[in-house]
Parts: sequence; C-alpha cells; structure tokens
Amino acid sequence: MKRKPLPEESIIDQTLLENAKKTIQTDKLSRVSKCVVCASSCAPNSAEGLCWVCRRLKISAWRDSDQQAVQE
Repeated sequence: MKRKPLPEESIIDQTLLENAKKTIQTDKLSRVSKCVVCASSCAPNSAEGLCWVCRRLKISAWRDSDQQAVQE
C-alpha cells in the first residue's frame, strides 16, 4: 500500500506559522518558574513560588502545628 504524496503547497502562511511558534515558546518560558525549595516547576497559582508538592507539605505542616497548639 502506498501513501498519497503530500501537497507541495503550504496551507498556512510561513510568517504566521513562525510567529505562532515564537509565541508558544515565550509562553512556555514565562510560565516555567522554579520552586524555591526543590527547584521543580511551580504550581500554576502559587504566589509563594512553590511546586504543588512543597505547597501541600507546607499546608499540612500548618495544619499539624495548629492542632498541637489547640491541644496544649
């Protein structure tokens, strides 16, 4: 079975395609910030600069310390 030959004509203008690729690359670069604790990528809505694991550990630690304070 033979494949159909690809058309030689480009459907999308090359300048438009290059601009779209550059936009995607800059979006990826701006979103990728590092966690201040473990240096993995940050959680999307993290104001502290933490990844989702470190953020979850921080919340759990706060919860545990609050429970200890109430028991004392």
